[in-house]
This record gives sequence, C-alpha cells and structure tokens, in this order.
Amino acid sequence: MDADAYERGFARLTAHTVDPLLNLVRKSRAIRLLDVGCGTGVVTGAAIALDAEVTAVDSDLDMLELTARRHPYATVRLAALPELPFPDETFDAAAGNFVINHVEDVPRAVDELHRVLRPGGTLALSWWNRQEMTATSVIAEAAGITVPPPVPDVAAAMREAGFGGVAVDTMRWHHRVGLDAWWTDVLAAGGPRFGMIAELPPEEIERIRQEYLRLAEPYAAGGFPVCALLAHGTR
Repeated sequence: MDADAYERGFARLTAHTVDPLLNLVRKSRAIRLLDVGCGTGVVTGAAIALDAEVTAVDSDLDMLELTARRHPYATVRLAALPELPFPDETFDAAAGNFVINHVEDVPRAVDELHRVLRPGGTLALSWWNRQEMTATSVIAEAAGITVPPPVPDVAAAMREAGFGGVAVDTMRWHHRVGLDAWWTDVLAAGGPRFGMIAELPPEEIERIRQEYLRLAEPYAAGGFPVCALLAHGTR
C-alpha cells in the first residue's frame, strides 16, 4: 500500500477511535504497549504521548518505515497476526486499530494477543461495522465490489481466550472529507479491496468515479456516516 496516501485518507478516518482505544491504557497506566497493525503510527504516537513504551508491528514495510520516521522512540517490527515474534507475557497492553477485520482467523489471533500480554494486561480492538460504513460503501457500490462478510464475534473470541470483563462499545460519527480527495486517496493507497480499481482502463475508472460522486453527493456537506465497534477486556 502507498503509506502516504493511506495517511491522507484512511488514517484520518481511523484516528477517531484512537482515544477510546487507549482508554484502558490510561486506566491501567500501562508502560509496555503493543500497537498491532500500526499502519502509519496514529496509535503509536498517541500512546507515546501517554508515556507508554511502544512496540509497533505491521506487515507492510512502507507503513513501518513511515511509523519509524515519525516515532523514533518506538520499537518497530515486521510482524502480523496470528503469529507475533515476542515471548509470553511481554506487554502490559495491546491495541489494534482496525486490524482484526483483516485477520482470517480471529480466534487464533486473539489467543496470540492473550499469550503476549501479562496477567492483568488489557486488550482493545476496533473494527468497522460494515453495514454502516458509508465512506467505503459508496466506492464499493460504484465499482460493483461486494461488501465483505461481517467480522467474526471478536468479544466471544476474547472470552474464549480467557479475557475477563469483555465489553463492546459502538461509536458513530461523520467523516467530513472532500469527495474528490477521498476518492483520490483511497485509490492511491491501494490495498486488496480498492487497489484493483486503479488498474482498470482509464474510461472505466472515470465511469466508476462519476458513479461514486453521484452516490457520495448526499454526504458532501455533512460527511459520511460511519460506525465502528470496539471490544476491550483484561487478561
């Protein structure tokens, strides 16, 4: 993926959940935090500001390089769920901002996060409610891309892994962004879902863009309504 384009587009969208995601870090005064699926380092930067010692992991080298440049005090590692290169009970907290929705085996990934957390450590994971994700659904509908299936029950996986006090919060907001800028940055970022649009013939790309603008126009003033879910619990 193009990390700079992702930063201009998706990272600003996902930043809305960073404060709620780190609430458990604030409450537990966690020192060692794992930012899993760190992307461009939005969570990493916020956690460092809370005086956390952050290890940031991602499977994309461009993302990691951007995070390393912006946050030189973080430890940056190439890694991805469901296998993490850390000993048991390494971290006081783990946070994953919109990474669990990209994991094929959610229970196995949650088991791995349980393994690397110390007893009493906290876990917080956010993901999209895809039925209320207007910001991307207008592009998907314009391009005829099928909406992915719902994310498996993250809370159930956490309870099964041994986490206690598991709860899921629902967050809704409006993502205010220029329609042209959103289109440009989503396509430029690439990725498995929308990257294929940029590979189409120019006339087909323009046809999809015009259809996207038609579908997105009702949200031009007030922003795209979006919804995220956040599961949290204690090891």
